[in-house]
Amino acid sequence: MASKQLNIALAVVAIVIPAVAMATEFTVGDDSGWTINFDYQAWAKDKVFWVGDKLVFKYPAGRHNVFKVNGTAFANCTIPPPNEGLTSGNDVITLSTPGRKWYICGVSDHCASYGQKLVITVLDESSSPSPAPSTPMPSTPGSAKEVAAPSNPMAPAPSSAYGILVSGYQLLIAAMVAVAFLLV
Repeated sequence: MASKQLNIALAVVAIVIPAVAMATEFTVGDDSGWTINFDYQAWAKDKVFWVGDKLVFKYPAGRHNVFKVNGTAFANCTIPPPNEGLTSGNDVITLSTPGRKWYICGVSDHCASYGQKLVITVLDESSSPSPAPSTPMPSTPGSAKEVAAPSNPMAPAPSSAYGILVSGYQLLIAAMVAVAFLLV
């Protein structure tokens, strides 16, 4: 009976650990952190962000903050209400859904004058190359129309290596479960 419980526990661990291990934690700006006069577009350009990954915004508390905004607020550096901001200086955001994500600093003119803003595209693990997402763009004050977003060089196509990695984990899990059942 004890060996059966051990086998079940091993099967559960074999399924859970690879899923947790695959998530990546990105420190926004690397060693520079979340600051002014930094090119976040260049920082994000060669990175692939997946659902489950985490963004860590590191900065001196009180000198910056982080707001998640939409595409229009990002383009215009429109700052949301203060209670929507993250202000700890070590803010962790888990990327829980695929799609475009926009972040700005709401302190003074850090976004508009100093470029303290980040846009990324988050891919779902089952993503395949697809048409560019559409973004609402105002055509006149007070109205908006749907237009196709320009091609985004910051969102590389999913690599085949990722598929091989996932397949490898799935094969490993299947093998462990098969061995567990053989031992029962």
